[in-house]
Amino acid sequence: MFKIYQKYLINNFLIKFLYLSLIFLSLTFILSILEEITFLKNIDVSFWYPYFLTLLSTPITLFEIFPFIFLLTTQFLFYEMFKKKELVLLKANGLSNLKIIKILFLLSLAIGIFNIAIYYNFASKLNFQYSNIKNKFSDDNKYLAMVTQSGLWIKDEINGKTLLIKSELIKENILSETIINEFNDNFELIRTIQSKKIDISQNKWIIFNPIVTKDNITEKADYPIYFQTNFDEKRINNLFSNISTLDILKLFTLMEDYKKIGYSPDEILLHLLRLFTMPVFYGILTVLSAIIMFNLSNDKPLIFHIALGILMAVVIYYINFIFNSLASNGRIPIIASIFFPILTLSVFTIIGLIDINEK
Repeated sequence: MFKIYQKYLINNFLIKFLYLSLIFLSLTFILSILEEITFLKNIDVSFWYPYFLTLLSTPITLFEIFPFIFLLTTQFLFYEMFKKKELVLLKANGLSNLKIIKILFLLSLAIGIFNIAIYYNFASKLNFQYSNIKNKFSDDNKYLAMVTQSGLWIKDEINGKTLLIKSELIKENILSETIINEFNDNFELIRTIQSKKIDISQNKWIIFNPIVTKDNITEKADYPIYFQTNFDEKRINNLFSNISTLDILKLFTLMEDYKKIGYSPDEILLHLLRLFTMPVFYGILTVLSAIIMFNLSNDKPLIFHIALGILMAVVIYYINFIFNSLASNGRIPIIASIFFPILTLSVFTIIGLIDINEK
């Protein structure tokens, strides 16, 4: 059973964490609703619609801010304990610096596991609904791409025609085993084009050895033909790689679907590894913040600690951003991009733990 001082430490941390989360949730809501009002100003919707969209999008935004919230929570906790001389009282009751940090680390780890297992899945489902609704009001609803177990599917509209495209494999700028169905504005089939190889480097696709069926007549060409679309390799990737709208189970399913069509699952793998290591990352940030607070003068003003928390969050964010970008571009292994920042922070944390243990 936890002793009174351990319960007090945990409750105090949780209260500050929830309080800061509520503050950032409110700030995010205010900023987001201004964006939604601007987006919907020329669209005939009800007064409450921007608020509804904001409610759907805000939770996933808050999830991205959680590392910063953990940093600030720890700093505010220690700032208050310094001011009220509570740290001295805790130590007098046998709670050493290392024991305090151990409790906070395990608590951050537990919150992190909850965030990934429950909160993230909830937030991603809301974000999925948000994306679907926004697409209905966007010009991009004419241009869709998605991956299923049967392959890559694309919907396009160009020059008054609707294109439904299905491809079994995609590798970089090449589609393989592809069928293109071309419809008029009444959705009547004009022609069907089949090809084993299509170059999608640009919007004007190069279709090699096409088999064209029109008016029940099939013709096969031994030369490539050009086919105008609104899609190129980059746009296809952007349209069907919005993985922040998928919960963890759907991410695993999509990763298998990517493998079946020959598309690299590295982006999903990177995202999953980032999610699964997030609880440890939260814990390390909490410990690192606590170590810094132990080494600071107690008379520093509150604004100093806020500025320090912002500075730490920005530095850590850019470290992660750089390594994630390198992994996305294939310059470093995915494993390295995830674990190198964590190991680097861990080294500084261990050095700091040794230092405060001697105090």
